[in-house]
Amino acid sequence: MTAPDDTGAGGRPVRAPAARRLIEHRLFWPAAVLAALLVGNVVFTHDFLAVRVQNGHLYGSLIDVLQFGAPLILVSLGMTLVIATRGIDLSVGSTVAIAGALACEHIATAKDPGSVSTVLSAIAVAVGVAAGIGLLNGFLVARLGVQPIVATLVLMVAGRGVAQLITDGQIISVSSSAYKMIGGGYWLTLPFAVLLAAVLVAVTSLVTRRTALGLLIESVGGNPVASRLVGIRAAGLLVMVYVVSAVCAAVAGLMISSNVSSADGNNAGLWIELDAILAVVIGGTALTGGRFSLGGTVLGALTIQTLSTTIYTLGVPPETTLVFKALVVIVVCLVQSPAFRARLSRRRRTAAPDPASAADDLTARRQEVHP
Repeated sequence: MTAPDDTGAGGRPVRAPAARRLIEHRLFWPAAVLAALLVGNVVFTHDFLAVRVQNGHLYGSLIDVLQFGAPLILVSLGMTLVIATRGIDLSVGSTVAIAGALACEHIATAKDPGSVSTVLSAIAVAVGVAAGIGLLNGFLVARLGVQPIVATLVLMVAGRGVAQLITDGQIISVSSSAYKMIGGGYWLTLPFAVLLAAVLVAVTSLVTRRTALGLLIESVGGNPVASRLVGIRAAGLLVMVYVVSAVCAAVAGLMISSNVSSADGNNAGLWIELDAILAVVIGGTALTGGRFSLGGTVLGALTIQTLSTTIYTLGVPPETTLVFKALVVIVVCLVQSPAFRARLSRRRRTAAPDPASAADDLTARRQEVHP
């Protein structure tokens, strides 16, 4: 990365120092914040970074952060694409609850709850309904011109009610090792949820960065008028990103419900939409749309999950957990803000005395005393 304001002889650009190029990288601050939280946990729990093998599976606090952070990574992944188009999706938490409720209800009422075919059909039902929710969101935003926050807020409220109707207000418990595999199983010594999240992130990254799709999404979000004038069909892209967001939320709902072998329509995915938005912002994607960073989103989601672990490690009282989390998030956002860092640096330069000007002032005073 070259600094455009640094030129050498003949006007040729000069490469900025390595340290400056590292700091200016879009993933530096999200990674630095995550590293700081991990180091902070090591201070209070010395074996926090230790990973051990037990019964052929990897265990440890780091593995727990990855496993419990996998659903948030998926929800944040879809949210990133929506925000890149200048939108927002507040219905992902309700979609998480609906997907888990549908899958558990299907398995619980099946003739053979433990069979793989039953689990696959439950997954198909949950993902299919979630895709329908995404289509409805996209239709309201792209075709009817409803503001994204309003369109998705409607489904945020109604969807939570639908999830409770599916479960009849009760917690549906299931006993299926095949379904348990999605969120609580292991494969190749790693949690299956982590591997599934990694595959979906890799596929999304390849599709958006190795094809023109990512550029089209950024164009629609960065300048809708210009993208329309060059012939980009924004409506289809908007519908697509809302469908992707809903499908990612559905997979996250399957992970959450399968991990505890039950579905709770009232509490499953509660406020996960806010954590997803925070993860996207911490990852460096602006809420104003345009350029987005999937890698930054993953780091932001892991930061949110690590922060939850840190709160537990520090023994913060449950009644003040949300306040503590909000304060830390504010500090993180301020640290990552270029405007805030620039203001701090200006204040430091103003506060620091200039040796040359100080010497001139001293000479002037001496001349006044001894003319």
